[in-house]
Amino acid sequence: MSILNVAVIGTGLVGKEFISQLLSVPHSCFRLVSVSSSKRTYFSQNGIAASDWQDNLLKSTVKLDLAGLLTDLTVLTPHGLGARAVVVDNTASDAIATFYPEFLKAGIHVVTPNKKGWSGELSLWQKVDLAAKEGDAKMLGEATVGAGLPIVGTLKDMVGTGDKVIKIEGVLSGTLSYIFNEFSTVSGTGPSFSSVVKIAKEKGYTEPHPADDLSGNDVARKLTILSRHIPSLLHLLPHGYTSVDVRSLVPEGLEDVVSGDEFLEKLPAFDEQYDKLRAEAFKEGKVLRFVGIIDVANKIVRASLEKYPVTHPFATSLGGSDNIIAFRTERYTRPLIVQGAGAGAAVTAAGVLSDLLRLV
Repeated sequence: MSILNVAVIGTGLVGKEFISQLLSVPHSCFRLVSVSSSKRTYFSQNGIAASDWQDNLLKSTVKLDLAGLLTDLTVLTPHGLGARAVVVDNTASDAIATFYPEFLKAGIHVVTPNKKGWSGELSLWQKVDLAAKEGDAKMLGEATVGAGLPIVGTLKDMVGTGDKVIKIEGVLSGTLSYIFNEFSTVSGTGPSFSSVVKIAKEKGYTEPHPADDLSGNDVARKLTILSRHIPSLLHLLPHGYTSVDVRSLVPEGLEDVVSGDEFLEKLPAFDEQYDKLRAEAFKEGKVLRFVGIIDVANKIVRASLEKYPVTHPFATSLGGSDNIIAFRTERYTRPLIVQGAGAGAAVTAAGVLSDLLRLV
């Protein structure tokens, strides 16, 4: 097998775990040549050893320069000689995402869990697609939707083999999965909404400001990514996730609260309205779940709180912060269901590594 030179950007929780998994691959055809954090970068065309990367990065005084990294990797990417390069973006950076076309045009693959390049303006998505074709390179982002769950790849395989997607429906946020698994159970009873959100934050499931999760924007980004893999919906969301119909869970009056702690202090005042929603669902023999829906025939993409029968998989199969997604297509008249851990450094890094393995 030919050598694939790997440049990793982002050394946070996912980045560190990814590098650990990458350097543990037996008989690897991967050569780690660059590691970059938000403050500095280290490059070695001869490769970086597992025991050295953190020390070398810490000692480096060189700041990350995307154009410079492109030049370095281009030298290592001679077409026809069996060696290529890939940039693994483990950040959530808009600036890096907008640079993807430059890497791709130069024949450098891009693998990422960063949703920004896939869920923003349609124009960027189109630039990425065109650049990948021009450079004969690939852009892979399985981990952008379900961490290590095979969601993007499953959808691409369905579309690529000629199946027609009818509807996609799923619990796509690990945070909101946990919150409603705890708050809305088949028994119809449970703790207050505000207390569940507080516990979720203490467990590290939410963002520092819980409203960032309750807004539904993360689900909207994932829906955008999935919809853009369905040809008939490519132009439906011209402005990306902001074009999605999102029914936010942030109470009216708390939208402008800047501090996460202040938000949690004020949230109990709205517990009654959430209790009412839970009671109404229970009377109907249902539970509440925050889901993402892609209705292909009616061209509807929505993220909202919905009710499901207590016998539905979204009520009976979920636990903790699991994700679950159901694909209904012409072939899968009974939905194909993918379920499992949809968040966490280990599974996200594994999803990124699985994309990397598709390149060799």
